Formats: sequence, structure tokens, C-alpha cells
Amino acid sequence: MKTALTIAGSDSCGGAGIQADIKTMTMNGVYAMSAITALTAQNTTGVTGISEVTPDFLQLQLDAVFEDIFPDAVKIGMVSSSALIEVIADRLVFWKAGNIVVDPVMVATSGARLISEEAVEVLKNRLLPLATVVTPNIPEAELLAGMSITDDKEMIRAAQLISEQYNCAVLCKGGHSINDANDLLYYDGKYEWFEGKRINNPNTHGTGCTLSSAIASNLAKGESLSNSIKNAKEYISGALAAMLDLGKGSGPMNHAFAITEK
Repeated sequence: MKTALTIAGSDSCGGAGIQADIKTMTMNGVYAMSAITALTAQNTTGVTGISEVTPDFLQLQLDAVFEDIFPDAVKIGMVSSSALIEVIADRLVFWKAGNIVVDPVMVATSGARLISEEAVEVLKNRLLPLATVVTPNIPEAELLAGMSITDDKEMIRAAQLISEQYNCAVLCKGGHSINDANDLLYYDGKYEWFEGKRINNPNTHGTGCTLSSAIASNLAKGESLSNSIKNAKEYISGALAAMLDLGKGSGPMNHAFAITEK
């Protein structure tokens, strides 16, 4: 059985972060492992606390996984501090990890910054050059490319700038009023659109985690990057279309799509 490692924060209500990643990897047919960067106390209505792990303990988790069950792919989600990003980059290089999917969780859908300027610079300098593919949303792509994105042409240009600067493939995720949920893959001077239909489902918290984990799962199974993205989009679209709803909350964190079967 192929294996995949997720490096991310824990979501105690199970809809995003490590929990969503493990569910997604399992449903996509790979054995899931984890290295936790932070604990959160949260439910369908909001976050009440965050406790970050120490860099030393994160290294212990990563070494424990790699020395015993070497992952066929690695997904990296939200990492909020420079020190933790440095540890991740160091250990990925040390263990010669491959099929690395980086979800650069830096800017929320609302536009709010989620990590410090210093951490962003370390992520760009240390982690992105190691990535097989990086999966920014529109605000994150704007930050990485240093330009605004208002249409499809600017999506292509931003993805090109990021790909050329960090020598990795870029999946620029659509939406954010740019298009109808169409994603753009840019790599090696070429680009490919993955069309998607916007699904009227308010329970979308954790969709970025799920998409990047599904891509990593497919890469672990030996699929090409293009097929991995195609399969991942089909998986997440089917999950969202199922309209599964949990909890008493009525906001966008009332969700459970990651457990929906492909």
C-alpha cells in the first residue's frame, strides 16, 4: 500500500487540517501518517485556542515517520512560524523526500494574513523550492507573485512567475470572483486549465486541505501531476455535492465533506 505524510495543524472538530488530510488520504487509497505543527481548539463556530509544537518535537515526529515508513508523498499545510518551516525543509532535504505538495496557507479567503512576514519569506526561500507542486489560492498567488489577479490572463502570469522563481509546478486555485472555480496548472512553460463548476454549498472550510491531500495521495500512487489534480478535483466536487451537514453551527465551518466516499 502506498503511503502519504501530512505535515499540518490539528483541527479538533475534524473538518480541516490533519483530520481532513487523514480522511482524504484514506478515502483515496493510501496509508496516511502525520506530523502535527500545532494543536487547535475549535468547533463549527470558531477557534478558541492554538498551541504550537516546538521545533525539536516536530523534528522528532518527522524523523520517526521517515525512518520507519517512508512516505511516497508529502503534503504540507499551515505552518505558522519560521522555526517550524526551517525544520520541515531541513528534514525533507535530509530524507530526500519526493512528491511534495505545499499548500501555502498564508492568506484566508477573507484576505486576512495568517502568518508573519518573516515566516512567509522563509517559506518562499526554503520550502517552495522543494515542492513538486504548490497550491495557492488567489490571494496567496498574489502575495507570492507580487501582483494583483483580476482575470484568467493574470492567473496565468502569476502562476508563471511563481513557477519560474521557485522551479516548481503551480496549481493556482480559481474562485474569489475570478472564474467559476477553474484551477490553473503551470509548469515548465506550459499551462493547463482544470474546469470546475461552483457548487452552492456553504460548508467549505477545509477544502484546500482536502484538495492538496487528494493530489498528494494520487502522486503517491504513481499518477502524473495532471491526472492527480484531475482526480482530486473530481473527489472534492463529489464530496461538496453530497451536501453533508453536521453540528449546530450555521457558518462556513459547519462541514464534513472530507469523509464522503469517492
